[in-house]
Amino acid sequence: MDNLSIIVDNRERNHELLDQLSQYNIKLSFKQLPVGDYIISDRMCVERKTITDFESSIIDSRIFDQAERLSKSFTKPILILEGDMNETNLGRNVILGTILSLYREYNLLVINSISPEETSYLLSRFAEKEQIDEKREPKLVGIRKNRSELELQIMLLCSLPGIGTKTARNMLLYFKNIKNIVDASPKELMSIEKIGKKKAEKIHNLLNSSFQGVSEDEVS
Repeated sequence: MDNLSIIVDNRERNHELLDQLSQYNIKLSFKQLPVGDYIISDRMCVERKTITDFESSIIDSRIFDQAERLSKSFTKPILILEGDMNETNLGRNVILGTILSLYREYNLLVINSISPEETSYLLSRFAEKEQIDEKREPKLVGIRKNRSELELQIMLLCSLPGIGTKTARNMLLYFKNIKNIVDASPKELMSIEKIGKKKAEKIHNLLNSSFQGVSEDEVS
């Protein structure tokens, strides 16, 4: 397999997988991708998640936002789910149900891989089929977009501890704007589903703590 290349998100840290891709003689170029982890062609992008990552993204509903962005950016979006689907905290039925929803609602194809080595093999085969058989090269195409005010508000709220996309939306629906959330008491924050007493107090303290000053080392 000669002259194959993949654009890799520069936050990807699985060196075992990257080393294996290099052994397949695939040229890797690293860029910060707005969506996905591996761009295979102008129409195919792959998101890779471990079972643990996938479960976390189901709990906070982040996976559905990611799936929507992938499907809007590429006509052949793929999620490689790495690990044993029988060894989950949520249960195999929840995992399978989510996989069906992702395909039905977002046309996101989910493929199970047992290891980083197998994932690298799948990526190399995708690259071979897309770039050699279909003559399609990997490139960034139309996936950067100006975020709406609502999206920026949700991103801001999702930076709070324990807050995912769904909870952020519920907070905005209830409090109407960010200022009201900042001014809310812990008891008021507890009006939102999935925000208990400890989480409410932590959010309230974080939003209302006075700045004490930090050293350059602490912010570097």
